[in-house]
Amino acid sequence: MAKKTNEGAILHPETGMPEDERDITLRPKRMSEFIGQKMMRKNLSDYIAAAKERGESLDHIFLSGPPGLGKTTLAHIVAVEMGVDFIETSAPALDKPKDLVGILTNLKAKSVFFIDEIHRLKPAIEEMLYIAMEDYALDWVIGQGPAARTMRLPIRPFTLAGATTRAGMVSSPLISRFGITCRLSLYESADIKAIIMRSAAIMDIAIEDAAAEKLACCSRYTPRITNRLLRRMRDFAQVKKQASVTLDVVKEGLERLEIDSLGLEKLDREILRVIIERYGGGPVGAETLAISVGEASDTLEDFYEPFLIQAGLIQRTPRGRTVTAAAYAHLGIKPGEACGANIGLFF
Repeated sequence: MAKKTNEGAILHPETGMPEDERDITLRPKRMSEFIGQKMMRKNLSDYIAAAKERGESLDHIFLSGPPGLGKTTLAHIVAVEMGVDFIETSAPALDKPKDLVGILTNLKAKSVFFIDEIHRLKPAIEEMLYIAMEDYALDWVIGQGPAARTMRLPIRPFTLAGATTRAGMVSSPLISRFGITCRLSLYESADIKAIIMRSAAIMDIAIEDAAAEKLACCSRYTPRITNRLLRRMRDFAQVKKQASVTLDVVKEGLERLEIDSLGLEKLDREILRVIIERYGGGPVGAETLAISVGEASDTLEDFYEPFLIQAGLIQRTPRGRTVTAAAYAHLGIKPGEACGANIGLFF
């Protein structure tokens, strides 16, 4: 897997990576190293094998799902498995059509062109992508006024990999042009534990089986969070002169990070507490809730709410957010009971 560079940079799949940077990323380099998402991974492997056998570029790939599940990693792996260049950018970086033209006209054949946050593409750039994806060509206007004319510029066949955490915001015409759709879901506990053991081996640290299981339960079933917590546990173990990450180290580390048994952080619990204490369990609007906890509404909806909903702690209703009985139980509050004391951690 090539290392990440500035947006729009061309990355060769065989480019080496310094040892310290390899430790930072922890990303799998091959499909065989990718853990979880079993059926999607198997299907994608077959698509890649078939495209290589035909000598064609892989069909365009649409990657969607919550942040931290491996969308960018999968795009990198596709480039490596295909043996082609990887070009990476994000939708906000494509400010004008000429930015897209500059990248597409310089693509090598069969390259993987990755656009992160593809739901944020500007309409003019999105419409230009339609022709590029279907006909491998670009329509470019030359001149102005009565002398203006359209020129069609051919480009080499390529694979567009578009990633988004908001699939519903991507227009139907754009989604329909992707031949392969991959929806990444939260990982199973066993897969998260396997990721912990793999990452620990890469970082050359020992971790007890019980410690790995405990960490897996508190990682929101998300590889990015899993690896972040593992690094912090390594730090705690190192400072304590421990030869390995033990269960006691993990318990103490999670308590110091204010992460509880469900993986909820301090602000997660604050959201639940605000709904219960100030608004009687809800409903409360997203904007009001965001102001109450001192966060932007977009951050609340994109980062905090999805896991709280998936954990069965809050619900979205037409009138706003409400907490569930599970939220009361987790926080140790009886429904209808006033609670002004600080809410502790539950391990």
